[in-house]
Amino acid sequence: MSDIKLFKYSENAASELAGKSAAIEKTLQNLIESQMETFLGVRFLATEYSTGNKHRGRIDSLGLDENGCPVIIEYKRHSNENVINQGLFYLDWLLDHKADFRLLVMDKLDKEEADKIEWSGTRLLCIAADFTRYDEHAVAQINRNIELIRYKLFGDDLLLFELVNGSSAASTASAGITEDIPVETKPAKTLAASTLAMKTHADQVATASPELLALFEQTRSFILVQGDDIIEKPLKLYVAFRRLKNFVCMSLISKQDPHVFLTLKLDPETVDLEKGFTRDVTNIGHWGTGDLEVVLRKPADFEKVKPLIERAYQEN
Repeated sequence: MSDIKLFKYSENAASELAGKSAAIEKTLQNLIESQMETFLGVRFLATEYSTGNKHRGRIDSLGLDENGCPVIIEYKRHSNENVINQGLFYLDWLLDHKADFRLLVMDKLDKEEADKIEWSGTRLLCIAADFTRYDEHAVAQINRNIELIRYKLFGDDLLLFELVNGSSAASTASAGITEDIPVETKPAKTLAASTLAMKTHADQVATASPELLALFEQTRSFILVQGDDIIEKPLKLYVAFRRLKNFVCMSLISKQDPHVFLTLKLDPETVDLEKGFTRDVTNIGHWGTGDLEVVLRKPADFEKVKPLIERAYQEN
């Protein structure tokens, strides 16, 4: 088990709560599936999903994440179980059976969500009480979207998740990006008609001025140094930065009013909004996830956004 300790304390005493794994892994699976969006930012779609008579497999849990990417979740029941290889098999199966998954999304969510599925961001989450160093090494070597998540139970009502190791198939935000990605829509129909007309993030990067690119890379670097558990995922319209869930999304506009913009998962009511710099987009259609939009036009804006980025990382 990882060396994470949880203490209960009062004014005069402190005691350690003993961490444990689930006696029956199905109990953990049921718990995670019942609160999947809260725990992982993933909308639950199906449990024990059959891959058919030919492949004779069952995917533990299926979902759709906040960026519209399919998510396979496998639970490692024994220390010698090669859940990564099994998960990779299911990843390939899913990408070969897109129509089946699309029908599932239409049935559980709606057609609009099914139309926005981002296949290139399909993810595998492996959840276990512990992983071996060989598991971690394997994930580091495989160019796939795989995340290892360690869990611990404390008492009867505390569950801890630790992102052990994560790998994203896309490496840098400024590289050529050809992936298709949906957007967060509040309300959903606000952006649907204009999605195809939007320039991609890669297009914006290609036409941005050196000054704007420098501001973008400076902000990106500051986001990444917040912790070694951050996974950077370049998408069609923005770059998502997540731990277990997104905490900030970022892109830029290269023409007319050149600027870098971010959406952060912070409550706008906890921020002193400044016209032209920050605004509440809770009920406004926008790219990415999060309700606080921040616009950077000059280096001084970068200095002002740093505390907000730090907060978004710590609070998510």
